[in-house]
Amino acid sequence: MAQRLHPRGRARSGERSRPRGSKRARREAPAGAGCLRAWTEENDGLAGGWRASRSSGPGRAAQQAARRCRLAFDSLLRKIQGLPAALPSLSLELTVLYNSLLFAVSESDGLVEGEAERINHGLIRVLEACGVSGQDLSTEELWQKVLQDVTTEELCAPLHRLGALQGAVWLAANCLGSVTGLFRLLSDTKGPLPSARGGENELLALLKAWSVPVEGDTSPLVVQSTKDLKEILWTSAAFLQGLQGLEAGKLPTALSLLQAAASGFCSKRVLAQIYTCIGCCTQQMGKPQTALQHLKRALQVDFQCLSALSQAALVYRQLGETAAELEALALLYKALETPAQEAVSIDPCFLIRTELLVHTPALASLFSRSHPSEVKYLLAQRCLQAGRVGEAAEHYLDLLALLQEGPQHQVPLHGRSALPRIPEVFLEAASALEQLGRYQDAIAVCEEIISRTDDLIPETLRIELDSGAGGEAPGRAGSPSPGIPPQQRESLRCIVWRAAAYLHQGRAWARLGESKEAITRFTRCLNVLLRVQLVSAASIHSGEEMAEALPEAKVLQKIRLLALLGRGSQFQGLGRDKEALMNFQHGLQVCPGDPAATSHLLRALWKLNRRQEAAALWQKLHAEAAPADGQQEAPGRPYPLYLVSCLKQVNLPHDESLASSLQDYLRTTGQDP
Repeated sequence: MAQRLHPRGRARSGERSRPRGSKRARREAPAGAGCLRAWTEENDGLAGGWRASRSSGPGRAAQQAARRCRLAFDSLLRKIQGLPAALPSLSLELTVLYNSLLFAVSESDGLVEGEAERINHGLIRVLEACGVSGQDLSTEELWQKVLQDVTTEELCAPLHRLGALQGAVWLAANCLGSVTGLFRLLSDTKGPLPSARGGENELLALLKAWSVPVEGDTSPLVVQSTKDLKEILWTSAAFLQGLQGLEAGKLPTALSLLQAAASGFCSKRVLAQIYTCIGCCTQQMGKPQTALQHLKRALQVDFQCLSALSQAALVYRQLGETAAELEALALLYKALETPAQEAVSIDPCFLIRTELLVHTPALASLFSRSHPSEVKYLLAQRCLQAGRVGEAAEHYLDLLALLQEGPQHQVPLHGRSALPRIPEVFLEAASALEQLGRYQDAIAVCEEIISRTDDLIPETLRIELDSGAGGEAPGRAGSPSPGIPPQQRESLRCIVWRAAAYLHQGRAWARLGESKEAITRFTRCLNVLLRVQLVSAASIHSGEEMAEALPEAKVLQKIRLLALLGRGSQFQGLGRDKEALMNFQHGLQVCPGDPAATSHLLRALWKLNRRQEAAALWQKLHAEAAPADGQQEAPGRPYPLYLVSCLKQVNLPHDESLASSLQDYLRTTGQDP
């Protein structure tokens, strides 16, 4: 690589201007010295004017000034490139191209394919001026040929500058291999650097080792220095690779790279993002306290980094610090209610910056702005789960009011959304109101669900398990149910919601002492459930088989049990013990071995003086050592939050007198108690 240009070749600035007035320049430059001088003055005037406008700061004025500069640089570049490429004008041409691309990239808030093509065109013109063909070469091949074949000292700085911009283009496209190869050429490095062999990231080592050529006093002005661009490239490369390590689960490597990025050159906004990513990384490494320290640091750097607040709430939840978690969520909701400030699209000091170069799915996901309705729901949900039903009820009512205000408060459903389907929110609100003793309010909330699902439920919903049509991928609002067409699945969900609404209404009427109303609602709940028929080519499935085949069927099964137990209890209260017994027996058939159904049936049998049956059931219950908690469930998907309170309250308290009576009866009859 004896012909490689080297940064040291730029030290003598006097030689840079010599071609303009020399005989060789007059012989080779089609434009002539006058045009070259005029173009240089135009470039310097534009660049100097932009530098002078930096004091205005980011904003609309900066955007308008940047647009004017871009158009002016584009116009100047067209003048220069309208003539055949020539060595005397190449230094200026590459500088104008660099300045023009800086504005284009910054204005587009990212890097587009057209800008890469303009760099290619510039490289081809460099080769043409040297009498070398560059047609049909890839971008990597063009750079290799230019940096090997072009030995003119005056082109060293412009080519290195353009190479840095090319590195930014590739970095933004996540082409790390191409960036590494380019900076090997720019650093005149054939193998890994000693620091890289010692464990340091190779690309970061190359960027650090790259020596930026010194600009001469007569060099055309640029709007952003190569030195600044080098620092931004180093920070962006560290940040990008750290994010990629985080996505790949390579946590120690990711942490090292993110910590390196935090020491780099970037805005407060990016620094806060880096600290937030470090917090996520350390949380995944099982260091929640360290994660909280970095998340707090992110908020200290940029109080508008709401993702740090959201992640802090998750860490507090992991630590079991409910009060701190709820405080973080409340602060997040308050911040989201304030209109978001627009991100700065043009920074007068740095047209190319880290924000434009780092794009990954992980970054987009982590720093996507939460919707206020999602955060309000999380507040309500966590309060309900923590037993703070008063706060939960208020949050749910606020959320329902928000959702009914209009589409601007409704959140599009996607895999990351914390908000479930709207009927589930209503049902959770009804559960909170019921636990708070606001039974009429709970009934009214459930009536909203019933009225809105009236036309959405078929008379009979026949689901064929063996059908291979229309499977749907699992999501936040549903479950994977192979072979179930989307329309049938939606009908099934509507049945679940409607039945659950009737169940909560029945429970609320029962608490109000209105047994007849409660029985009516429980009966309507059961009638809705009867519309579902799960069938296969062989036969109609039992309840247990349904629960295994469809996750929704498991919920339907539990709602049916709760409705039967609720209706049986109301019959018992009215003295209709035989009807109560039938409901409890049916409940045990729906969920064999269920402790709550067994307890209710045991008491009903004893009350009807069917002692032998009661004693046999009691012995069986103790022999099987059934769990005492009625909400025990098989491993798998948990029951919806709106059923949790029902499952907790369905158990009868332990009746010592009944247990004593049963033991006495067993002794009297000679049976082992």
